[in-house]
Amino acid sequence: MLTSLQNPLAKQIRKLHKTKERRNQHLCLLEGSHLIEEACIVQLSLQVLCCTESWQQQYPKLYDRAADISQRVELVSPALLRSMATTVEPDGVIAIAPRQHQKPIAIRDFGLVLETIQDPGNLGTMIRTAAAVGVDGLLLSRNCVDLDNPKVLRASAGQWLRLPMAIAEDLPTQLQIYREQGMQVIATLPTAEQTLWDVDFTKPSLILMGNEGSGLSSAVAASANVAVRIPSAVGVESLNVSIAAALMLYEARRQRENTPLSSN
Repeated sequence: MLTSLQNPLAKQIRKLHKTKERRNQHLCLLEGSHLIEEACIVQLSLQVLCCTESWQQQYPKLYDRAADISQRVELVSPALLRSMATTVEPDGVIAIAPRQHQKPIAIRDFGLVLETIQDPGNLGTMIRTAAAVGVDGLLLSRNCVDLDNPKVLRASAGQWLRLPMAIAEDLPTQLQIYREQGMQVIATLPTAEQTLWDVDFTKPSLILMGNEGSGLSSAVAASANVAVRIPSAVGVESLNVSIAAALMLYEARRQRENTPLSSN
């Protein structure tokens, strides 16, 4: 069992708390039983699996499944695990995995595009919502919060491992390409004349959501060929971006479905 806080593996994992190190090492962290279980389901190869003895005893079947997809497995003391985790009270397991979402994705019918999202909780929530409504994929501007941020992974409730996602080097140019392919590119703007209920989302559509404070940049907004707003009462500030995205995505889903959404 590993116990030393100065163990080389522990030092490496602590380095992966930082965006720069995750990018340099091409690795990311999976923390908690739920993410480990999702990794097993999608058969993601884990470089290292670290867990406490109590976690191993509490989740013997999950431990066996996770060990099968791991190149290295280590039992660690609770104190050492806490030193490696980004959460205050880790549940006993952490893993190193290769960085994901490094390849281009194809959005042919329905997608979500995010520009300059800074809060990892918002990004993770929008990943989870986008997966729930069945988008083809999610495209992000380069200046969004790091997609591998551990808080993003946790907030996505495992959908980070399932939803196709990619970073756009030049978002306005990429949006123009989608327009030329016949997709309607829908900007969410507070000044738009149309509301989200006026748009035909049954057409191939990309929904654009912008920064929490400043919204979409002028360059990205100008790349859209449709603009909509989400109505609100007088004097009420704009909605949280993850809530606004959920309203847009579920209105699109409502229009696209001939049967009611499942309650599950």
